[in-house]
Amino acid sequence: MKKVMLKTTLSFAVALASTQIFASGFALNEQSISGMGTGFAGRSSSADDASTIFGNPAGMSRLKREQVTGGAALLDARTDISDASSSPNSGSNDGDMVPLVAVPMGYYVKPIDEHWAFGIGMYAPFGLVTDYENGFAGRYFGSKSEVKVITLQPTVSYAFNDKVSIGFGPTINRIEGTLESNLSITQAAPDGKVKIKGDDTALGYNIGVLVQATDSTRVGLTYHSKVKYKLEGDTKVDYNVLAAVGQSPNQKYDASLDLTTPESVDFSVTHELNDKWTLYAGSTWTRWSRLKEITVENKGVPTILNGQFGTITEEQNWHDTWAHAIGASYQLNKQWVLRTGLSIDQAPTNNVDRSPRIPTGDRKIFSLGAGWSPTDDLTIDVAYSYLHEESVKINNSNNRGQTYNAKYENRANGFGVGATYRF
Repeated sequence: MKKVMLKTTLSFAVALASTQIFASGFALNEQSISGMGTGFAGRSSSADDASTIFGNPAGMSRLKREQVTGGAALLDARTDISDASSSPNSGSNDGDMVPLVAVPMGYYVKPIDEHWAFGIGMYAPFGLVTDYENGFAGRYFGSKSEVKVITLQPTVSYAFNDKVSIGFGPTINRIEGTLESNLSITQAAPDGKVKIKGDDTALGYNIGVLVQATDSTRVGLTYHSKVKYKLEGDTKVDYNVLAAVGQSPNQKYDASLDLTTPESVDFSVTHELNDKWTLYAGSTWTRWSRLKEITVENKGVPTILNGQFGTITEEQNWHDTWAHAIGASYQLNKQWVLRTGLSIDQAPTNNVDRSPRIPTGDRKIFSLGAGWSPTDDLTIDVAYSYLHEESVKINNSNNRGQTYNAKYENRANGFGVGATYRF
């Protein structure tokens, strides 16, 4: 029973990964619709609107008017599962496990004087929803997950002069997770159900520097800190086989899990080629190697079941990743700006530990976008992204003879709409 529970109780961490997100591991990229249009190239150097609170808080110094930016990205993912085999040899492999997901964002920036600016932002840095069909062949290694991380970031920036500025914002991060999974001690035993819930609030920070290197070139550097969570919740087990060891088939244990989301560093360049064309480039390093293993502690477990439900550990062995992006914008006229971008993003997973909860590989993302300014006070942004991943293989087994092997190929479409209003 231990291995099945390992695959289940890791929901708060590894189940964050899914094909519907547009960044590696379990990170989300969708914190800016204008940035989405250029494939997030130039994220820490562009400072086009109030979403720079996330991209680079130092960029608030470039915003000379009080403004509000808000929007949402709609993510639609598809997965093809092929070459699937499992033991017991039953179950389906539809691959339709990701519902349509909306990722909201909102920001406010107010310049105080020629040096100082204040802002506040709310966005989602991590999260997912995955829900395999009933009877999924890999149900013992993952069936349903829902995780949400919401961040509130009050921010200040200071401009030393018209060339150099810095920005800083503490982050208040709320994480909530729920998971359901199937459980069976032997291939012949009927399935049971396991449901896990947990949440926590933790602090981090976001710091950046922006330099106007020349009249036409800006460079930006942003550091997003790690965030340490201690999720507290419960593990519920509904399984008739527990009666064989003198336990009620419905058990509930207090559960806790230590989880650290990784720090990242983003460096980018924005170059205004002329009064029409602007070029963007950037790279992001993320320290996914922090996720070496996950340990879940369940309290109140009877001694006879402590070996199965007490302390549970699973190796993950994720590695650090790089993401690279290039993009361009074209100022068609005073009202319209057109955008495009291309991103390449590494996956942090490895072929040994990958599971149905994290069936992701290296990805390429192509983006298009546009901004329409009917007045000097209002800009409406739209964006579209297409993501395609390399195919990856899942090879899972446990000590009850249950296995799941399959080939996954993921793709996704992202649609974004937002607006900026200047006071």
